[in-house]
Amino acid sequence: MGEVTTQHEAFRGDLLAHCYRMLGSIEEAEDLVQETLLRAWRAADRFDPQRASLRTWLHRIATNACLSALSGRARRPLPSGLGPAGDDPQVPLTPNLDVPWLQPFPDARLGDPADAAQQRAGLRLALVAALQLLPARQRAALVLREVLQLPAAEVAQALDSSVASVNSSLQRARATLQAAGPVLEELREPADPDERAVVDRYLTAFEAADVPGLTKLLADDVVMEMPPVALWLAGRAHYREFMERVFAMRGPGWRLLAVQANGSPALAAYAPDPANGGVRAHSLQVFEVSRGLIRRCVTFADPGMLSLFELPTHMAGSGETRHHRPTYG
Repeated sequence: MGEVTTQHEAFRGDLLAHCYRMLGSIEEAEDLVQETLLRAWRAADRFDPQRASLRTWLHRIATNACLSALSGRARRPLPSGLGPAGDDPQVPLTPNLDVPWLQPFPDARLGDPADAAQQRAGLRLALVAALQLLPARQRAALVLREVLQLPAAEVAQALDSSVASVNSSLQRARATLQAAGPVLEELREPADPDERAVVDRYLTAFEAADVPGLTKLLADDVVMEMPPVALWLAGRAHYREFMERVFAMRGPGWRLLAVQANGSPALAAYAPDPANGGVRAHSLQVFEVSRGLIRRCVTFADPGMLSLFELPTHMAGSGETRHHRPTYG
């Protein structure tokens, strides 16, 4: 039994990514991975390698655990999924804590580097947010088929359904996602090779409170989102005005750490802390970069999100390492 358990444990990162795509919450995904591994341990004697690979069998267990968990649950959106863009960067920033917002995913928890590239391809925030638009079973069918690339027959088996029913669900799911934008293409197109360099330049400009320098890195139609604040802004001018507001309110002296989230470059932002000195955890910024420009910044304006990345809540104002690569057990 110990050997089987070790084999199961090797898939933890893969299963965590799968449950996160289904749920949009890393915290809930962790709970369901534990449930999946416990169910697999209890049913180990019923696993038949002639019928399915261990990975497929575990994903079937995880999928059914997710479907049960999603029953009656509200979807986890980003602000852009709730209404039109705002037109006033000076509007009060009031958190809406009644919405179960989409959470970021720490890439360091993916596990096996051999599988990490494929896992990250299905973790982009735009795709995970779009998946939340789908009914649970359509979501499961699409993730199993498009992200995990299981044959339709195995997807049907995982969902206790028929191939015809799975194909029908996939057709409806793809139509819904197509209306939301070209998110499925992100599964097959490589990331911009310069995206980290662009975000590193953004880091430098941000720490210097250099708003013109920041603005030069933005696409004309750049989008900024700030969950749990429902406001989102579109366009370089609005983004620039909002950043001017940030530095006017908080002042200079920010510190940023480079991390990876959702298969994308991200920055953990620390705001000046005049009362205690140094800087204090403020937000996590996840970027979408294309053709050398930032096209989207999702700023999770909840300091608690940094704990998911094993980051400190308080730091000195200077002298810390810029790149943080935590190790997860």
